[in-house]
Amino acid sequence: MSSPKPQTKSWRDDGGSARAAAGRGSGRMPCAARHAVLHACLALLVGLAACSSGAQRGKFQPEEFGSTTTHARNYASAPAATCEAGRRALLSQGFVINAADAAQVKGRKQFQPEAEVHVEIEFTVVCATDGAGRKTIAFVNARQDRYALKRSPNSASVGVSVIGSLSLPISSSEDSLVKVASETITSAPFYDRFFNLLQRYLSADPGPVDPAQAPPAVAPVPTQAFPVTGGASAPR
Repeated sequence: MSSPKPQTKSWRDDGGSARAAAGRGSGRMPCAARHAVLHACLALLVGLAACSSGAQRGKFQPEEFGSTTTHARNYASAPAATCEAGRRALLSQGFVINAADAAQVKGRKQFQPEAEVHVEIEFTVVCATDGAGRKTIAFVNARQDRYALKRSPNSASVGVSVIGSLSLPISSSEDSLVKVASETITSAPFYDRFFNLLQRYLSADPGPVDPAQAPPAVAPVPTQAFPVTGGASAPR
């Protein structure tokens, strides 16, 4: 009579159960849970990047409409005299005047800070009446345009007729300035220097006197004729 074979199934099942229990006890995270955590982290990073980019875009729109002194200044002179002082102030700093009248002045100035970079500033002065024409509010604005040099390659060919035709390639390039940035200058010290210079020209030449502020004309004193007295008598 043969003896029964030893059953090893229960031993294998017990070993697998023990390994599974050991795996659970070692603190390992299931694969599905790890993927869920990874997706959550990626979503959080994307959200943070979007917030930071939104904050950077917000820096380029700092309009709060709270300050009224950066681009404006009051002067105790007529608008025509104020704009004329502004025109002279721009001319003294090398600006080319494009347009000028009693209410507005526009000037332009070019710079070249680098070999292939060109900067241009357009300055505008607007003189508005404040009160009954005796005072002026001068509004100023300066815009800075930045240009970069761009080279465009060109190719051409020349035909030489000896026996047949021969084409020789000739390469060249065209240089042109391309606008790459445009920005309004918002520096308060920049405009303060202009306002102070405008005031200096106003003090040196206040402009024509307003008829309403002119002193009354004084009537001349009439001369009185006195008779001539003496021993001589008038001829008859």
